[in-house]
Amino acid sequence: MSEPVAGQRAARIMLFLAWVAALALATHWFGNWEDERANPNRQPQSVHGADYIEVRLAAGPGGHYLLDGQIDGTTLTFLLDTGATAVAIPLELAERLDLPHGAPVQIRTANGTVSGWRTRLGLLQLGDIRLHDVAALVTPGMDGDQVLLGMSALKQLEFTQKGGTLVLRQSTR
Repeated sequence: MSEPVAGQRAARIMLFLAWVAALALATHWFGNWEDERANPNRQPQSVHGADYIEVRLAAGPGGHYLLDGQIDGTTLTFLLDTGATAVAIPLELAERLDLPHGAPVQIRTANGTVSGWRTRLGLLQLGDIRLHDVAALVTPGMDGDQVLLGMSALKQLEFTQKGGTLVLRQSTR
């Protein structure tokens, strides 16, 4: 009589493990789906023309443009912000990137005025677009790991938006 009981117990354990595995896979899949929906530009594709490089971005929820890029070889998520004068980097992230704190500066944000520091980015890369020696601000009080891609970088590019797509174009002349 112990064999059928042991077999039933093993079957229940296997069924339980199958459910745990299925839930883990579903959680992983839905997490990736949500991440992709929030930032559809994790690996921005570049188009090369005779005298330009273009990166096309799809709008995320709320019409915001996020994309993954790099600062000095470290991959980060950028939020395009044409209302920001400069590239703005949260203090904790700037410290992880070992960015120097240059001259102090007063920074006006949506939450009020804060004291931050000027810094320079050796290389800012968006797909195949490469910007050198970009002015940036180290901004305390800015939460998260997203970098605001402000006009100190965007003014070096042409950009147009139409129908939920933003095109960044760098002249190679």
